[in-house]
Amino acid sequence: MSGRAQLMWDEAVTGYDFGPEHPMDPVRLALTRRLVGALGLDREVEVVAAKPAGESTLRLVHREDYIDAVKAASVDPGSADGSYGLGTMDDPAFAGMHEVSALIAGQSVGAAEAVWRGDALHAVNFAGGLHHAMPGSASGFCVYNDAALAIARLLELGAERVAYVDVDVHHGDGVQAAFWEDPRVLTISLHEHPRTLFPQTGWPEETGADRAEGSAVNVALPAGTGDAGWVRAFHAVVPELIADFRPQVLVTQHGADTHFEDPLAHLAVSLDAQRAVQLACHELAHEYAGGRWVALGGGGYAVVDVVPRSWTHLVGIAAGRPVEPETVIPEGWRQDVFARTRQLGPMRMTDGRWPVSWASWEAGYDPADRLDQAVLAARRAVFPLRGLLA
Repeated sequence: MSGRAQLMWDEAVTGYDFGPEHPMDPVRLALTRRLVGALGLDREVEVVAAKPAGESTLRLVHREDYIDAVKAASVDPGSADGSYGLGTMDDPAFAGMHEVSALIAGQSVGAAEAVWRGDALHAVNFAGGLHHAMPGSASGFCVYNDAALAIARLLELGAERVAYVDVDVHHGDGVQAAFWEDPRVLTISLHEHPRTLFPQTGWPEETGADRAEGSAVNVALPAGTGDAGWVRAFHAVVPELIADFRPQVLVTQHGADTHFEDPLAHLAVSLDAQRAVQLACHELAHEYAGGRWVALGGGGYAVVDVVPRSWTHLVGIAAGRPVEPETVIPEGWRQDVFARTRQLGPMRMTDGRWPVSWASWEAGYDPADRLDQAVLAARRAVFPLRGLLA
């Protein structure tokens, strides 16, 4: 097995563009790729442009009639069928939508194939993580669910146990739905509570279908959760489940919208805590999955200050060359930011909160604390189903 990581990248993914008024500005992808280069990380990875996902691959998750509807809207955006979630405020139709969505999906599927076959130990597609797309509809800025497609390809290639960990601020509902009845896939989502955020799913009681009970795990965090609580919740739930499940591959989704600057949600997490959880996912892959790790992007709408730094940290960790938090960001990248956005870019690769302090669950919990209540709800819903102590 090659020890080198792969970075899945094709400049054409920046064509995933819902228009100038939409929060999912593709500049976030371009700026991330430039920052990866500015810090020399692209010399530490193999940069690979995979082929777009073909129709037979897309059908591993998506219905044929939905794929046909995306293709039709891609040719004539004005004819988009709203019954498929297309042409809505969240998912406006645009010319070439099918092609670029299939390209992003192809990068995640290619990442999964490379890791499974041993061409790379880790693979990153920060353009991916479009976790809301359903088998028969677009949702939440997501057309094709590349994360679910990557997992489905792993199963097709012979994987018997795949774990998916989603730390986006929004519930990973599309991936959960795709594998709701499949005990071979363990989906774990940490997200803002559905009472206060789209898609209003991801309650602790959602634990999988009868034949796959305990294969879906949801940690619904109270609005306002900051670094200490977020990292505590992750470590109170995820490692024990991964140790029990022993996946052959770990797939993770790293939406950067948990950040306190994100305009679309209500958590208060720093870049430094995001980096801490990225490091933890890397360690879990090595401890329990033979190092096989597919890491994806996701949400993130502070497109200059947060997303490029967060996902560049992710690439550095996968490459085996983590970027130190105090690293000064090259002036050339900041000039590029200003030229593209007329905004001033950040100066360093930290929010000044490293190292992140958090209290271990094993040291005890407070049943009156809202964060601890969220963790307890998740553990009590799922752990007994898996033969673990809640």
